[in-house]
Amino acid sequence: MATAAQGAPGAMDDGGSSSVSSSVSSAPPEALEAVAAEWMLEFACSCLCRHFAEQSGAEFWRWRDVAQALISGLSQIPPHQKKTVYLCQLLIRVAQGKSLGLQFENDKRISPLESALSFWTLLEREEIKLEKLHEEIRRLIQIQIVAVHMENRYFREAAEVLERLFTDSESDKPLRVKLATIIKTRDPYVPLLQSFSYGLLISKIKSYIERFMKENETNFLIQEATKHVVSKGLGATTLQNRPVKVNENGRSDLEKKHRLVKEKQYITSQSSGVIKPIARRRSGQKPKETRVLQSLTSMQNVGQNEVSLACSRRRQKWTPKEDLELKLGVKEFGVGNWAKILAHGAFDNRTSVMLKDRWRTLSKMKQS
Repeated sequence: MATAAQGAPGAMDDGGSSSVSSSVSSAPPEALEAVAAEWMLEFACSCLCRHFAEQSGAEFWRWRDVAQALISGLSQIPPHQKKTVYLCQLLIRVAQGKSLGLQFENDKRISPLESALSFWTLLEREEIKLEKLHEEIRRLIQIQIVAVHMENRYFREAAEVLERLFTDSESDKPLRVKLATIIKTRDPYVPLLQSFSYGLLISKIKSYIERFMKENETNFLIQEATKHVVSKGLGATTLQNRPVKVNENGRSDLEKKHRLVKEKQYITSQSSGVIKPIARRRSGQKPKETRVLQSLTSMQNVGQNEVSLACSRRRQKWTPKEDLELKLGVKEFGVGNWAKILAHGAFDNRTSVMLKDRWRTLSKMKQS
């Protein structure tokens, strides 16, 4: 497909040009559109993969819309493009996996990550040989489906999803039993969930993307665009205008920092690029506004969010509502569990240290 198309722009005499023109005009428009749509979808998937790996939030969402429009226009998925379509759908769902209010399936019980798991299963079926990486990603998605429900205090739903995720096979039993035990503790910050974190899932998917990109280096549009950029000398200009990217070590530090910040609620849902759930699933209650939903954009902006929030915390008076949240949190989790109380309470730009100090003040006031 690419070879024939690449020959078309070459230098020809007038007879050759008229021959090409007549062949193009005689080609069925539907066939031309189908071929062009395939090239565009492959290119869109390539861009989606790159921006997912680079955590370029705004660009990722832009190419998501392009890919979704192209996929929606398919009457059926061509066999040779199944992996492309499935990977696009997987990345879109994983990028919004923390947003339980978003729905990708008709069944309202299915979270974004559970929907992502179905596309990962389809991707596995397209692989010639399954490797260790495939199993690692599958397990990480399964664990994070449960973890995200627990982080949002949907413990009953976490138990229900566990029944859907695992079969009665002996290979599934050890992990199924461990997760069932964790759900009973009602603690989303146990070591197992922290070891198999969302950040680790993102990292493993990036490794898969790297392999996928190597297998699809012959994309026609990329090849032609590369030739055009080189011939016009556009590469240097693009590099000069390109934003500085964080290196791999720096990005790992950011991901680690984001996880710690998430646990202590050091950032709020007002961060740019964060998508709030449209409704609290099955309970009819609105989620607390201080709960963070991880997205590609918010992971990039951890540093600047911490600075702005640190400034906003200075000399901020405690409200009666916050005092009540603190008392309820102490009643539920006990004195000393300030990180958990902070994670589950509706506080306005507070830290666990602030909660501890305020509790000490309230205790003194009560004694006097």
